[in-house]
Amino acid sequence: MSEQIPAIEVDHLTIGYERKKTLLENISFQVNRGEIFCILGGSGCGKSTLLKHIIGLYEPLAGSIRINGREITSADSSTKREIMQEFGVTYQGGALFGSMTVAENIALPLEEYTNLSAAEIAAVVEQKLKLVDLAGFGDYMPSELSGGMKKRAGVARAMALDPKLLFFDEPSAGLDPITSAGLDRLILDLRNKFNTTVVVVTHELDSIFTIADRVIMLDKATKSIVAEGRPADLLNNSDNHFVRSFLGRDGLKTF
Repeated sequence: MSEQIPAIEVDHLTIGYERKKTLLENISFQVNRGEIFCILGGSGCGKSTLLKHIIGLYEPLAGSIRINGREITSADSSTKREIMQEFGVTYQGGALFGSMTVAENIALPLEEYTNLSAAEIAAVVEQKLKLVDLAGFGDYMPSELSGGMKKRAGVARAMALDPKLLFFDEPSAGLDPITSAGLDRLILDLRNKFNTTVVVVTHELDSIFTIADRVIMLDKATKSIVAEGRPADLLNNSDNHFVRSFLGRDGLKTF
């Protein structure tokens, strides 16, 4: 597929729970291949709900979403399954199955979507554990891991099928600053080593300015995208007071 096709194309999308209660209306944006793209906004603006629409969990009220040029919103179940194999998702808290070991969690996508032997799956799992600095922790239960380790294990599972597109929903939520910074470095490493396209839903300013190539900011009041661009450019040059206040935390941050 041509490298000129964006990794994600969102076109005139309207989302919500019913037409009388829309969260976002008629929004459009693209995510370029190989970039780290952050979705920002205040509480209740629809960040995580937008992410769930992009990955095919929710049906939009209107508009379309294309992943690597393929329409996911109107795809039949077989095509949607194929498209969903092209990306990995990490959720808040890691979302690991508590009754399975870390290795068993990472093996799940491989068992479901590939014909690899048990030995081959074990080798891939070990490779992914090393990738996220969790070598030797495969036999641990999720309850035995720290919050940061659970997040890394979730990343390892998301990377099991070597996707070129990764989604993170509030990856730094609940983490201390040092652990959060380590997760930021991991996200940057994945992009730099594998040219992975990364989409992150977050409100953590330190992470935004550390990892984001480009961002969009959602606004609850207008149900729209009120800013798009590089974080530092928006902080310093946006004519929207809400955007500057959000990114600068009322003027405390300057670049």
